[in-house]
Amino acid sequence: MENKKNLSSLKIGEETIIKDILLEDNIKKRLYNLGFLKGSCVKCVLKSPFKDPIAYFLKGTIIALRTEIAEKIICE
Repeated sequence: MENKKNLSSLKIGEETIIKDILLEDNIKKRLYNLGFLKGSCVKCVLKSPFKDPIAYFLKGTIIALRTEIAEKIICE
């Protein structure tokens, strides 16, 4: 059985590989432009006190995503 989790479940300092993005095309295209591509390595670097947003290090930059978006990004 394959172990699937979403991006929002990462702990600070944990890295993963993006497997799929389960969002509408317009949001998915915006994420692609930011570097959230299948096979990309992402590291969780900071969570706000109320866990929204969450900051991720990806392709040399830090990007914050809302939890509701990060929950729809499937990882290893």
